[in-house]
Amino acid sequence: MTTRYRVEYALKTHRRDQLIEWIKGLLAVPFVLHSQPTAVWEPTVESVDHMAMTAQRRYAEIMRDVEEIVNDHIAHQKAGTQNRSKLKLLVPSVANFFTPLALHDAFIWQDQRRFISYRRFVPPSFNDIRLVLNTAQVMSLVRSGPLELVTFDGDVTLYDDGQSLSPDNPVIPRILRLMRTGSKIGIVTAAGYTEARRYYERLYGLLDAIYTSALPDSTKENLVVLGGESNFCFKYAGDSPDLLKLVPRQEWLLKEMVLWEESDITELLDIAEASLRDTVKNMRMEAILVRKERAVGIIPKPGYKFCRETLEETVLITQKILELSEVGRRLPFCAFNGGNDVFVDIGDKSWGVLACQRFFDGIEGGKTLHIGDQFLSAGANDFKARLACTTAWIANPAETVQLLDEIAELDEIQQRKTR
Repeated sequence: MTTRYRVEYALKTHRRDQLIEWIKGLLAVPFVLHSQPTAVWEPTVESVDHMAMTAQRRYAEIMRDVEEIVNDHIAHQKAGTQNRSKLKLLVPSVANFFTPLALHDAFIWQDQRRFISYRRFVPPSFNDIRLVLNTAQVMSLVRSGPLELVTFDGDVTLYDDGQSLSPDNPVIPRILRLMRTGSKIGIVTAAGYTEARRYYERLYGLLDAIYTSALPDSTKENLVVLGGESNFCFKYAGDSPDLLKLVPRQEWLLKEMVLWEESDITELLDIAEASLRDTVKNMRMEAILVRKERAVGIIPKPGYKFCRETLEETVLITQKILELSEVGRRLPFCAFNGGNDVFVDIGDKSWGVLACQRFFDGIEGGKTLHIGDQFLSAGANDFKARLACTTAWIANPAETVQLLDEIAELDEIQQRKTR
């Protein structure tokens, strides 16, 4: 029984999103009732179209119902009774919402692109629902506009894992468009460097594009980089050789962050380092331990690569040890799987996003969108951003481009409606 418990809980639930799984279960019913796999043998256009129209109507009705349940949860949030909402009873892990979700309209939007209703053998999937939720979120943001701040993760969100933001990256003109329309930009990355040069090496394509663009200087300065999740802040500076300048901590630290004691930071990193050393030894990992000012982690030795299961085991062990420690209950931290490394950072992305909001004079969570690729409940450093703002969960840089194109298209539609 112990082994079964570990398989079912420790190794699976941390890789699921309960809200998505719940919606997926709801959509399974109309798929079973209204999809027509027999149409393979009766391939008339009329039968396929009729099936798709019926399935789309049923799917959209369910999405409308879920939309209303989310609205009920938001009403409970405002009353301070969110733990009593129907959604909280159905999906205990659900967090607070910063805006309503336009789920009905978002499903129709994605169905026109992914043809979910036309499928006869493959039901609505995790990725279908994830993309519908992303679209629903940006629809709500655009309709309630303006979108004042967009923050991005780095690896796998803006560029491929371990790569840099090169000049030919298609996300660059999309970010420039956001800046042109008034949105502030924050790049909240786990990469923890104390020198501007290191961030320039990762982001040079975007920084050079901003420098050579026709944007006003005041608009160009609406870009900040939060490194080490929430430990180092740099802002765009056209007169700097690296186009970035370190921002003194007193200009962006939150009041709560000022109270973080250096002795606690050292103690937490010491505990994390000891845990990582033990795991490396026990798992026979060919790893190099890296200790930084506000982080500690392991990277593979040259020529080696860690398997996913080993990375997840390392994260879960380290996270649990830190959670059980006294300093881990006093000081926020983030233990995460970086794809081929494991790091523990002081703070997390919620603090990074909140710091960006504070830097730009207190932007609200309902006017902020964080885009990232890691939103699972453990070992994923974008997960905590949900505490600070609205979020979009993407799987690769191409999806980031698609999402920014959606924002632009929805913004144009909204502008036409208001004329």
